[in-house]
Parts: sequence; structure tokens; C-alpha cells
Amino acid sequence: MHIGPIELPNALFVAPMAGVTDRPFRSLCRRLGAGYAVSEMVTSQRALWKSLKTSRRANHEGERAPIAVQIAGVDPVEMADAARYNIDRGAQIIDINMGCPAKKVCQTWAGSALMSNEPLALQIIEAVVAACAPLSVPVTLKMRTGRCDSERNAVALARAAEAAGIAMVTVHGRTREQGYTGCAEYDTVAAVKAALRIPVVANGDIDSPLKAKEVLRLTGADALMIGRAAQGRPWIFMEVAHFLSHGTLMPAPATRDVQQWLLAHLEDHYGLYGEQAGVRTARKHIGWAVHDVPGGDAFRQRMNALETCVDQQAALRDFLEELAQVHPAWPSPAQASALTPRPGQKTHASLRARPAANEPSLLRLA
Repeated sequence: MHIGPIELPNALFVAPMAGVTDRPFRSLCRRLGAGYAVSEMVTSQRALWKSLKTSRRANHEGERAPIAVQIAGVDPVEMADAARYNIDRGAQIIDINMGCPAKKVCQTWAGSALMSNEPLALQIIEAVVAACAPLSVPVTLKMRTGRCDSERNAVALARAAEAAGIAMVTVHGRTREQGYTGCAEYDTVAAVKAALRIPVVANGDIDSPLKAKEVLRLTGADALMIGRAAQGRPWIFMEVAHFLSHGTLMPAPATRDVQQWLLAHLEDHYGLYGEQAGVRTARKHIGWAVHDVPGGDAFRQRMNALETCVDQQAALRDFLEELAQVHPAWPSPAQASALTPRPGQKTHASLRARPAANEPSLLRLA
């Protein structure tokens, strides 16, 4: 799998997700089987480049190559400048965002709203490619199928993008109007793949190894991009890679391996965000990870009250240590559901919070 001249270790990609795919999360997914990860979108507005949020998104210290940065905006000149700005800070691939359906993005006619203005979309593509070509940096495009069911223009725009020098196109199988509701469809992705000679990546609702294989069959895509399914389950890339190579499902990871992965991620996360912001922003990652395990909901509620990195990290370590004693392998959602107590039913002692202050439960966070 190549993007321009850049060779990738595999064809499993982490989708860019605002507020999620920061450098620590991208690094975690790469360690657990993803071959490529794209940053959160960076605004093209120069006035915001020095903001704390943008400076964190442009921080690639210690990140494994290739470093890919997604940029978003509506002005061709600003987008070209944003590409050069991020290349100066380490970007080796620039991705243009024409896929985000968020209102705050689309109301400025950026993101997936650009698909409704093909002339402007093409001007942006041409400007960014022209800015990146002298620096030998390939440009990719992430898009949706169109504005709505009756206006699917992904094939036409993808053809124009390829002619303008785009090196790879990713298609999320939903319209802008859908947002993240309903189901992704793959006929449009397959049509884009059939129309182009450059690599095409399928995105949308890929949440298991079996679904990954099915999407490849339906689309003929060169690669798969996984987003929401990696939240709390970053080892999905490892699982998909194993299934596609061997045709068998991997056993669940050892709970203590998950413990090690998540604690290492927290350490990296705190290093980027610092104490106060690090604790707050880590809560969602921890919450996603424990959502489907026995005792996870109760643990998350108590964990969200913690205010220091040390307390948060110790709480997660202890919770997962106790979970490992009951479930040496990471429990499936079905196991968690079976072990979730009905009203009035007691939980297993080792996964139950003990309110008494003198009891030594690993789940007591006070």
C-alpha cells in the first residue's frame, strides 16, 4: 500500500476524529496494528494556529512516520498556506477534509459542505496540491458520498480530484445529511474505486474483522479506515489484520495486556495535555474502554470524579487488575451484559465497589 511515494506497513487506517485522534491515540493505534493514522483536522485560519488546541494538534514529537495531517477550510489560498504550515511542522502527507458533517464546520461551508460546491472544492484541491508538490508531499482527500441521497456526487468529484493530483481518496459511505446516523452504504465507494486509478479507501461502520472483510469484498477498496470502532478498542486493527491474513478470529487480548496498553496511553496523554486538561480529556478514553466490561459503568462514574493524573491512573490500574483476576481474557460485551446485575441483584464481590472506608477494594476510589 502506497500513498504517492510513501510505503505503508499495511492497509488499515485510523480515521481522523476531532477530539479523539490526537498524537497519543494515533500512536496507540499504530502500536496495536494500524498502518496509518491521520490527525485531527487543523484549521486553515492563520489566526488560530497559535492557539493551544491547534498547537497540540500540530505536535508530532516522537510520532512514527508517515505523519499525516488533515486540514479544513474554505479558502484555497488559506488552505495552501495551512498545508505549508503543517509541512514545516513535520507533516509528510496532507489530507483535505471534505467529509466532516459537523454543523460548526459545515455552516462555514467547510468539511462535507464543500461537496455541494464542486468548483470551490476543486480550487482548494488544486491550490493544496500546488503548494505540496514542490515539497514532494502527497495530498489525499477524505469525502462523503454527497450532500444527500438524491445528490451523490462522490464519483464526479473524485475523478476531478485525481486529475488535479490527489494521491488517494477516502470515501465515508454516508451523505452529509446523514451525519453518523443510519447505515453506511458501499455501492458509492465501489463506484469511486471503479472510476479511479489511485488508491481508494473505504470508511464507515467497519466495526469487526468480519465486517472489514465484507466491506473489502463489496467495494474492492485498497484500504480500510476505521473510526468510532477504535474508541475504547484500539486493538481492533490487530484483530482485523489477523482475520484478513489467516481467516480466523483472534482470541480476546489478555486483560493485563489491555491494562498495559491503556496505562501507557494515559502516560502519553498526560505528557501532551498536562495535569488539568489531561485528566479531563482522558476520561472519555477510559470510559470508552470500560464501557462494555463488568463493573465498567459504576467504575466510570467514580473515575470521573478524580482530579489528578496519579489518582486516575491508579484507579484504572487497580480496576483492570481486579478485572483480570476474574476475566484473564478481555470480556466480550455479551459477557459484560450477562454479568450486569438486575435491580436488587448483587454483583460478583471482586467487581463490586465497597462503600465502607476501611475496606480494601481495588474499586474504591476515595
